[in-house]
Amino acid sequence: MTSQESRRRSTHVVRPEEDKPLGDVGARVRSGVAEWLKSPALDFYALIALGAILVSLGLTMVLSSSAVINIAKGESGFAGLFRQGRFALIGLVGMVVAAFVPPHWYRRLAWPLLALGLALQLLVFTPLGVGAYGNRNWIQIAGQQLQPSELLKLALAVWLGAVLAMKRPLLSRVFHILVPLAPVALTALGLVMLGHDLGTMLVMAMLVAGAMWVAGVPRRWFALAAGLGLVAVIGLTITSENRMRRISSWLHGTCEGATCDQSSIGLQALAEGGWWGKGLGKSANKWGRLPAAQDDFIFAIIGEELGLIGTLGVVLLFALLALVLFRMITRIDDAFVQITVGALTSWILGQAIVNMMVVTGLLPVLGVPLPFISAGGSALVASMTALGILLSFARREPGAQEAISARIGSVRSSIAVLPASRAEQAAGRPAPSGLSRLLRGRGAKGRSARARAARPRTGKTSRTTTRPNRSGGRR
Repeated sequence: MTSQESRRRSTHVVRPEEDKPLGDVGARVRSGVAEWLKSPALDFYALIALGAILVSLGLTMVLSSSAVINIAKGESGFAGLFRQGRFALIGLVGMVVAAFVPPHWYRRLAWPLLALGLALQLLVFTPLGVGAYGNRNWIQIAGQQLQPSELLKLALAVWLGAVLAMKRPLLSRVFHILVPLAPVALTALGLVMLGHDLGTMLVMAMLVAGAMWVAGVPRRWFALAAGLGLVAVIGLTITSENRMRRISSWLHGTCEGATCDQSSIGLQALAEGGWWGKGLGKSANKWGRLPAAQDDFIFAIIGEELGLIGTLGVVLLFALLALVLFRMITRIDDAFVQITVGALTSWILGQAIVNMMVVTGLLPVLGVPLPFISAGGSALVASMTALGILLSFARREPGAQEAISARIGSVRSSIAVLPASRAEQAAGRPAPSGLSRLLRGRGAKGRSARARAARPRTGKTSRTTTRPNRSGGRR
């Protein structure tokens, strides 16, 4: 080999994998995703992530849709955000507390929770009750308006889970289906309907139907209940002039006065948003044109500012939430947990579907908010507390508690552990923790300082000059 060939070969860098220096990244990603999907704690983490995204989106859109109206009222443009944020903090506390309550405690508290929910709903018909838009479904305590029907939904879901789980082997008999399910459910629905809130009553009916379906009630009972419910809805619609105008404008497309302004302006907002939207905060219909822009029709503002992509993103979030909840039902063996999850799923997802169908014109206006996103303190607190109950159930899935504990331990160790040095790697010793390395470094500094202190100090050395004498020696 000549010297020229040797120099030419020495400039070439040889890699172990020339075509894939980082290895098979795709295979590692696929294996990681597959392992993550098989994790028993997937539902727990997915509920936290989806809840955080939905609540954050809601706070952002409430700020965007209410700022102009608040400024026009002489308030701060952030007043809507502060109000909703205060309820979000209350809901966060309720969610955390509910997540740490064991499932068997909810089963024990089913009847007290139901009694509390019914008692609060009865306060609507006392001097504490407040009416708006033809509905009397609020109470005012200490200057703060609350909607008891939202808390009644939560209590009814837990109560249905406890009762139907106990009666599950006997649901083939007529008596055990009707007692005590029919009287209690009809009482709850009737109290809400006495306040003329048809939309909330329909959502609660979906909640009851979802619990009965998961419990295994025979299908013929659903057909009978649907028929009776349809007759009741028709009767309630005929007896209300306001509902008749809404139904007529929805069916025939004719407007009497301002009955269809909300629906038409909502559709116009969705159309003006196009594919990508006008941009966050740039809606024109929130400037007093669209009634309830921050409440029941906030989905229209999302479509106008974030476009079709934004609305499809909201639909995707609720679809992922549905998949997680359905997965929980199939993984948990406890009948009480299964039925309660089914009831909460029917409530949250059913209400979201109804709200989006109203905004897009597929249903008449019913006055139902979008869960986690619409402005409204009672609805947000109740939804976040329901999410906390679901987190409590998700922690009790097979293997979930161990996986969550292992993940927390690995995070703690990863924060405390530092990479090993080359000398430690060569010696085969494990990487020390950050604390031990810090203490070891301080010990080494202390030893070196002590060594310097113990070193004898020498002054200036005097130089003795020697002169050779005349005889050649030294003096």
